[in-house]
Amino acid sequence: MPSRLGPALAGALTGAAVLTQVAHPLLRGEALRRTTIGSVGLFCAAAVTDATRRAGVRGGATALAVAGGLGLVAEAVGTRTGRPFGRYRYAGTLGPQVLDVPVVVPLAWTMVAWPAVQLGRRLAPRGRGRHAVTVGAAAWTLASWDLFLDPQMTAAGHWSFEAPHPHLPGLPGIPLSNYAGWLLTATGVCAALHALVPEEREAVVPQAVPGWLLGWTWLGSTLGNAVFFRRPAAAAWGGAAMGLTVAPYLRSLRRRA
Repeated sequence: MPSRLGPALAGALTGAAVLTQVAHPLLRGEALRRTTIGSVGLFCAAAVTDATRRAGVRGGATALAVAGGLGLVAEAVGTRTGRPFGRYRYAGTLGPQVLDVPVVVPLAWTMVAWPAVQLGRRLAPRGRGRHAVTVGAAAWTLASWDLFLDPQMTAAGHWSFEAPHPHLPGLPGIPLSNYAGWLLTATGVCAALHALVPEEREAVVPQAVPGWLLGWTWLGSTLGNAVFFRRPAAAAWGGAAMGLTVAPYLRSLRRRA
């Protein structure tokens, strides 16, 4: 049963998360580091609140446990074996760690994985093949976000790759294996979320929260990389890749509105 948790909390968390990221270009040093961690926590809280509204407290807890847990396992394996992302290490600048992985990292997997699954469910047609399309669209959305994320985090020194070749044009420091690993992990995370967190039989909960979370992540990251962070290649790669799914999703929400 969907929770009675009102839309005000989800909306407030979403707005706070967006505002903290708007402030990123204005901050430096310790203030930027703390705000980065805080914005992930707010985004994740907004996503889990939305999951709770849709599928009850159990659904919200499942979303956090599944996306965060699988993300943590993938990262812990990755830092030890180099699979599936390539060999990399964290610099210890993102707060407390579990299994040598900053706690904020599995929260980051959750914050985009949940709205990505809502996107997949929205775009997938009814009938045969719906589940495959849902998972495919969600996984692509989640994995393409890393085209923004990794250039930002490696430039800030939060993690680094031992062998960053070959790489995408304009995105040095990040091997192609990382993006392949993201797509593989994202497929597993989104498939598990779609299978374990029930989908509403009717659209009883509006899509405003996942729409804002994904819309801001796509458009805000594109603008930020192009204008403020001076990473035009990240803006181009991430904007094009994530736009393949987020743009039609936002159009569908606008038509319904």
